[in-house]
Amino acid sequence: MGKIVDMNLLLVEDEVVLRKGLVDLLHNAGYGVEVAGDGPEAVRKIGEGTYDLVLLDVMLPGFDGIEVCRRIRPTHPALPILMLTARGAEDDKVRGLKAGADDYVTKPFGARELLARVEALGRRVRATPAEPEALQIDGCTLDLGRLAAFRGRQTTTLTAREGAILRWLHRHRTRAVTRAELLEQVWNLRPDTETRTVDMTIANLRSKIERDPADPKIVLCVKGVGYAWGQDASR
Repeated sequence: MGKIVDMNLLLVEDEVVLRKGLVDLLHNAGYGVEVAGDGPEAVRKIGEGTYDLVLLDVMLPGFDGIEVCRRIRPTHPALPILMLTARGAEDDKVRGLKAGADDYVTKPFGARELLARVEALGRRVRATPAEPEALQIDGCTLDLGRLAAFRGRQTTTLTAREGAILRWLHRHRTRAVTRAELLEQVWNLRPDTETRTVDMTIANLRSKIERDPADPKIVLCVKGVGYAWGQDASR
């Protein structure tokens, strides 16, 4: 297996002996590795650092790997996550994938299998164009990295959820996005959940970024379906 030296990984594992062994394995394979020992530390490090991939154990102190996924996905939608699950824990695998994990490997696992999964996710990252952090539309600049909107001299702060909505709409800008899809992908709720939270959040988002919220040009309402990204004349 060829060495990969341009990827920085975060390993989230609380078992000290296993964590040390995995760090040695990944270092020997050419990866840069940082570590976290519990759920809160993992969320903090992902929020503050820049990682190409996260290896995430399910069973963690503080809160588990499933909750880590739920908390980071709205602000890091493209970050690859490889979940480490216990043998036979089928529910953990399903819950992890639904929460946003990209793949999983079952403990105990062989070194070759783990490295193959990491390398496969790494290839996917390098083959996928990076999503833009700053979007220009209807005279408004949306800086999704800093969660801010700029129109003229006015600067408005966006919430992480508002940023995640904008990311999802822009990523799927060739089609309309349903409310159920937003509930599942942004809120991590069941798509059949009865709530008006999507409409209320988007109404608040429009008040921040639209020139005229009553005649929106950025986040469009598609009758009977949901919402869509507005038409950017620069595209």
